[in-house]
Amino acid sequence: MTVPRSEPGHVGSHGPDAPPDHVAKVMAQWARERPDLDPSPIGVIGRLHRVALRLSEELLAVYAAHGLGEGEFDVLATLRRSGAPYELTPSEVAAGTMVTSGAATKRIDRCELRGWVTRRASDTDGRGRVVALTEEGRALIDRAMSAHLANEHRLVGMLPEDDRARLAHLLQVWGRALDA
Repeated sequence: MTVPRSEPGHVGSHGPDAPPDHVAKVMAQWARERPDLDPSPIGVIGRLHRVALRLSEELLAVYAAHGLGEGEFDVLATLRRSGAPYELTPSEVAAGTMVTSGAATKRIDRCELRGWVTRRASDTDGRGRVVALTEEGRALIDRAMSAHLANEHRLVGMLPEDDRARLAHLLQVWGRALDA
């Protein structure tokens, strides 16, 4: 099996004459050592993993510039996008941030300590609690979200627009297939 030195849809100066990336080297090593195996999935999954790690670094830097960690950003953003009055139950926060209830509780605790959210008893469920975004929390997430989206535009702007749309669609299709 031969491993291509580059793939269609290259970006910028990473065309056919560019040296192989780390993943291509790994695939070539496996092709050499185990010619009975097809290492081509590494070309997708390995690269996706490496890109995800780099994107996380880029996103975390913006959160940190606003005094936020990823968890705090997620809690504040979930409350903010829920609409006025910017209140959710802890279970709704957990679902909106796609973490366990225990992890959501820890994140909410950190936000509450910083004065970005409050907790109170539910008006409709005597046993329930409500997490609410404070004015300070709302101002913070509004600033952070503007910077976050500018950063994300910069990051996806490294790809041509038609490639971005195609990639978003492919990831949606793949995600649905994995969830099926």
